[in-house]
Amino acid sequence: MKGSKQSRRLAKQLFKCCQADGRLDADRVRKAVGLLIEQKPRGYFGILQNLKRLVKLDEASRSAHVESAVALGQAQQEDVRNSLNRLKSGDVTVEFATNPGLIGGMRVKIGDDVFDGSVKTRLTALSDNF
Repeated sequence: MKGSKQSRRLAKQLFKCCQADGRLDADRVRKAVGLLIEQKPRGYFGILQNLKRLVKLDEASRSAHVESAVALGQAQQEDVRNSLNRLKSGDVTVEFATNPGLIGGMRVKIGDDVFDGSVKTRLTALSDNF
């Protein structure tokens, strides 16, 4: 469902107001949603839908799923965590999994972004070129 430009703009402003130190503050979001529901300004439902979408996108960008061909050691996991924290300039929740089908390397998914350095993908790309 597509909302109006005004509801998207107001939700974006509200989202920015709910941030503290560059991070989304859950208490501020709850208070803002409570005030919106209480006051019920024109188009408040569209604003709530757009705010929900922005919150979900922010939450997804702060969590990562890392797949590797073999289980990573503790030191390697810490290196990956530190690299992802630097990349997203904040705390990223990292989930590690093994996928032998990758043959080698790893695949990292953060939100909608996928960083694929697996041997399987490289072999597939190579076979597509021939």
